[in-house]
Amino acid sequence: MKTVLTIAFFMAFSMVGFAQADKMVGKWKTIDDKDGSEKSIVLIFKATNGKYYGKIEKLFKEPEKLCTECEGTNKNQPILGMMIINNLVEKDSKLTGGTILDPKNGKVYKCNVSLEKGGEKLAVRGSLDKNGWIGRSQTWLRAK
Repeated sequence: MKTVLTIAFFMAFSMVGFAQADKMVGKWKTIDDKDGSEKSIVLIFKATNGKYYGKIEKLFKEPEKLCTECEGTNKNQPILGMMIINNLVEKDSKLTGGTILDPKNGKVYKCNVSLEKGGEKLAVRGSLDKNGWIGRSQTWLRAK
């Protein structure tokens, strides 16, 4: 009986984490840090490999803009349709362990994503260091 209760306990908590990650899947509106205007719509999805990714589905300004500051395969490619979030995994009710690309400066940062209370806001943190201390955060809004 004790074993059954222990298994049930761990299953319940693992389902809570999955439910949180599942709620992060969908379309999110990004907001400009400086003027508060809408920048883009990013689709966050779970791929068949079990990892989470984010792709720019809409640009509110300059939809034809290229990522001139990007390096590698993204260099001079359209920002619209670009994969900017890569290889996140669910851990402790967050998406972590992957990267996020800032198309404005072409830099790639370590990324952590978590759902804020109510499920209508997403806390997105890009950082230079492993612990997330050196970086910046944005709040994305669920797109209607």
